[in-house]
Amino acid sequence: MKKVLFVASECVPFIKTGGLADVAGSLPKYFNKKEFDVRVMLPKYMAIPQEYKDQMEYVTHFYLELAWRQQYVGIFKLDYNGVTFYFLDNEFYFNGDKPYGEIYQDIEKFAFFDKAALSTLPLIDFRPDIIHCHDWQTGLLPVYLQDSFQQGEFYRGIKTIMTIHNLKFQGVWDKKTVMDTAGLDAYYFTPDKLEAYGDANYLKGGLVYADQITTVSDTYAQEIKTPFYGEKLDGLINARANCLTGIVNGLDYDEYDPSKDPLIDTNYDARTFRKEKIKNKRALQKELGLAQDDRKFMIGIVSRLTDQKGFDLIDYVIEEICAEDTQLVVLGTGDEKYEHLFRHFAWKYPDRVSANIFYSNERSHKIYASCDAFLMPSLFEPCGLSQLMSLRYGTVPIVRETGGLRDTVEPYNEYENTGTGFSFANYNAHEMLDTIRYAKRVYFDNKREWNKIIDRGMAMDFSWNNSARKYEDLYNRM
Repeated sequence: MKKVLFVASECVPFIKTGGLADVAGSLPKYFNKKEFDVRVMLPKYMAIPQEYKDQMEYVTHFYLELAWRQQYVGIFKLDYNGVTFYFLDNEFYFNGDKPYGEIYQDIEKFAFFDKAALSTLPLIDFRPDIIHCHDWQTGLLPVYLQDSFQQGEFYRGIKTIMTIHNLKFQGVWDKKTVMDTAGLDAYYFTPDKLEAYGDANYLKGGLVYADQITTVSDTYAQEIKTPFYGEKLDGLINARANCLTGIVNGLDYDEYDPSKDPLIDTNYDARTFRKEKIKNKRALQKELGLAQDDRKFMIGIVSRLTDQKGFDLIDYVIEEICAEDTQLVVLGTGDEKYEHLFRHFAWKYPDRVSANIFYSNERSHKIYASCDAFLMPSLFEPCGLSQLMSLRYGTVPIVRETGGLRDTVEPYNEYENTGTGFSFANYNAHEMLDTIRYAKRVYFDNKREWNKIIDRGMAMDFSWNNSARKYEDLYNRM
């Protein structure tokens, strides 16, 4: 029986800001329970909903030496959906209403968390063969494992994996403070280890010391070897390329299932979508106050409104996107300029554009179920989950060919009758606009072909089962 410990800074259903939480919370329950004992460890944030806190049981507590300070660590445990979760408690570090705060506080907080995670293992009587670390918040864990924990017999031979969910976030702060905070020797703060461009870099530490590195799609694994996507770490990624694997994230097919989703107006599946799916569109048009007209081409966007997600392209041609035969439904928050952009167009074209500048899980499900197409023109996208959801719901994705979007959406080919969506290659507003217009042409003039694109998309399997098998292979190779 292989023992694996996931260590992550967020995890569904307890706390979530992004896709990392979906991976940490959903993936562990899909492993083969006969061969793998996979458990998860995360901070016991004040912001975790009370209903989960009430179910946690106290295990024990101890005091941790972090540089020159002594810190309390409480250990709590909760079995949820057949997976064991451990929560590390320290009110000084994990208070507040969200998991991350100012970077200088987070730098100390996650140094504490990484050291505490390793120190906890003997006390919970769980010695993992592999510790699977996620993103920069756990970047010091492989470093500590090499350092002060090598004396103990217990820790010798534990392997580590570092998963990059988004290379843009690296946990960078000045060297002197990190040395002091993390209690690591000056030996570690050189350009071949933790130091990068004069600062200390948590993610880099993890990438240097982990036994294996993974990222969340094949294409992204290739892209981050180049300067454009490599966020100044492309040299290191190339140096460690023989240990790098891309494994696409999955989707929780129980939660995202149009045939039994309680949040949508009318349930449907791959057999009944031709008749039933449009009822969701009508219901959403009514709810949002858009023109109630089956003949409108409805495009959905559910996203953080940032440059990374391609909103500068949309900004450039939004007047053309909002043509008379089109409706645009946007959900999400982000940069003020894009929030204002969509509010303005919702004011200018109230029957065509709906700007929902907030986040709502229920509204997102309705958008996936109601729209004809789903737009994701990202500049870079390590994996992306929205396109997987839209395929699942029979909403045709229109994406830029980057990262996980390129790996999961097959572009429509009218000559071979293949493809599950529409895509464009260059980061260019008019190329995007042409692709949207091409999709509209197929939708309006060739409904049979459009429905076949949906058939193929709904037949794809991007459930966690596939990803879990690939992670199992990796663990076995290690």
